[in-house]
Amino acid sequence: MGRFSNLKLGEILARQGILIAFALFLIGFTIANDRFLAPDNIMGVVRSSAILGVMALGVTFVVLSGNLDLSVGSMMSFSTIVVLDLHDKIGPVLAIPAMFAMTMCLGALIGFLVGYLRLNSLIVTLGMLSAIHGLTLTYSGGKNMDIADKEGTWFSVFGQSDLVGIPVPILIFALLASTLGILLAKTPYGRKVYAVGGNGVAATFSGINRSRVVFTCYVLSSFCVATAGLLQASRSLGSQNTVGQGLELEVLAAVILGGASLMGGSGTIFKTVIGVLILGFIQNGLLLVGLQFYAQYIVTWIIIILAVWLDIAAKRGKLWSPIA
Repeated sequence: MGRFSNLKLGEILARQGILIAFALFLIGFTIANDRFLAPDNIMGVVRSSAILGVMALGVTFVVLSGNLDLSVGSMMSFSTIVVLDLHDKIGPVLAIPAMFAMTMCLGALIGFLVGYLRLNSLIVTLGMLSAIHGLTLTYSGGKNMDIADKEGTWFSVFGQSDLVGIPVPILIFALLASTLGILLAKTPYGRKVYAVGGNGVAATFSGINRSRVVFTCYVLSSFCVATAGLLQASRSLGSQNTVGQGLELEVLAAVILGGASLMGGSGTIFKTVIGVLILGFIQNGLLLVGLQFYAQYIVTWIIIILAVWLDIAAKRGKLWSPIA
């Protein structure tokens, strides 16, 4: 009976360990600081998580297809700097679509290299991380970007305004999550993404164009990054050219926390949203209990390791095994 109970406990921890750990974190943070669950703090966490969340939605498609994207942080820096620069040169009406087009061209290039040339996604996106960072520095001349007339532009509406009492970034995040969730769960394209990530060879023999699916996943991811860049630029109306540096790890952590498998073929948009909120509330809780912001990097690393371990454990049905 004891052995059976231990087995069931191991299965529960393997499949729901992250949620259990999150619940324990919530209880601990609430006891440590009564402001943690205050409505204004909750709204602030969700609002600040919206930019990361928008990026994570696109990366979810990439991970589900069995690939990785480590370039999203540098790409977000690029999109933010470009839209801020073009704002004063050609106006926001033209700057926004121009930035989206340029950012999605970068995504298309990555999609072509990984999807059609079948290059390793880790190597390609790691190289693009550096290349896009260099492109951003070259474009900006190594300088930060600021909108000249911050008081006279309507551009701030995306990052600073509220609609029916809800911050616009949260509304954009929710709308994009709903749209992509339906695309993934209810359309033939979504089923193709799962099929390619689950077994690329079998998907090809089933008549699915694997290269096209992978290509479109990266283009979709770059669209989400461009949206995040728009929110970031609108929020601050100015930016450093390294604003997205390091976000690729937080995005990946959020996607994995949501239960998406690094092997592909498993995960949902809804769970990614949950993963984003888990990461946001944990980081907020750490600040409220008095830990410095740089402690978040250590905690993020621990969360990634824990999530990967639980992902593997969920597949084998136990937390550990003497056989690799």
